Amino acid sequence: MSTKDFIEKDFYKVLGVPKDATEAEIKKAYRKLAREFHPDANKGNTKAEERFKEISEANDVLGDPKKRKEYDEARALFGNGGFRPGPGAGGSYNFDLGDLFGGGGSAQSGGFGGGIGDVFGGLFNRGGASGTRTQPRRGQDIESEVTLSFTEAIEGATVPLRMSSQAPCKACSGTGDKNGTPRVCPTCVGTGQVARGSGGGFSLTDPCPDCKGRGLIAEHPCLECKGSGRAKSSRTMQVRIPAGVTDGQRIRLRGKGAPGERGGPAGDLYVMVHVGEHPVFGRKGDNLTVTVPVTFAEAALGGEVRVPTLGGPSVTLKLPPGTPNGRTMRARGKGAVRKDGTRGDLLVTVEVSVPKDVSGKARDALEAYREATAGEDPRAELFEAAKGD
Repeated sequence: MSTKDFIEKDFYKVLGVPKDATEAEIKKAYRKLAREFHPDANKGNTKAEERFKEISEANDVLGDPKKRKEYDEARALFGNGGFRPGPGAGGSYNFDLGDLFGGGGSAQSGGFGGGIGDVFGGLFNRGGASGTRTQPRRGQDIESEVTLSFTEAIEGATVPLRMSSQAPCKACSGTGDKNGTPRVCPTCVGTGQVARGSGGGFSLTDPCPDCKGRGLIAEHPCLECKGSGRAKSSRTMQVRIPAGVTDGQRIRLRGKGAPGERGGPAGDLYVMVHVGEHPVFGRKGDNLTVTVPVTFAEAALGGEVRVPTLGGPSVTLKLPPGTPNGRTMRARGKGAVRKDGTRGDLLVTVEVSVPKDVSGKARDALEAYREATAGEDPRAELFEAAKGD
């Protein structure tokens, strides 16, 4: 998108977060909206598709601390697209807002150049991008999704992802010209942008209408890409998902997106991770959870119980006498993998198992136990506490 669009678009409003939102709040808002408007969940809904693009565009800027800082500075300096001189400033300056981003980068692609400081170099004719050379173009970012089993998410996995994106046309080697000899666009002189005066002594930039922002014009358009230099490309990539990912986590793989143009860097690949459930284990942060049944005798008298672990040998926990139902014990180092390579713990919750049918010696023993404890009332304190209120 153009520099003007970048400055005037309110990405905070797009994600529905305040301007002082934390990174966690921005990430949470993006995930919620991305799930709601994802094209896979809205087949044939063009409005949802456009909304999803807006959401992704906003997150690409606000989700990156550096881009967000430059965006906030640009908005503060130019407001709704107009330069506001400081106190005592006189006259006017004729400059191009493209200088703000070092000439040619787009907010979506992350090409912010030298940042806000370059504006002042442009104001006084110090430096700035050359107006006569065509600029490299960064490749598009790609969104994808992957579903992992519970174990794969804990241990990490390498999964194949088939992706479709725009890439340099193979027929014309990305030039757009079937002879491979495009010429520099005379309208924008190869910059891909044209200035649009808006009053006040300065100008705004828009993509060149003749070359569509490429800076080049194909006199003999390629039959495959119709002169755009880009064609749809499908590829399968083996992607390593790190150990310890959680359901709904969005992973950024730098340089794994669509290839760039004219030597520009590749875009990034964003992978949304979905994790399936496990029949035995659960998860709480970096810790795994499991519920283990024990007999009444084990809970009352104490004992040792074997506990399964995820993908490893079982561990033995020692129950102290009088262990209550619902007590949680900890097996250290048997949980999920943390970012530093260490592991969380396995949290073992004890569940006293009550047999459905009791007969024979077991029934006689329980009857004898009931008689031996007939004077005890475990509910006495409950009723006393109820009276106090």
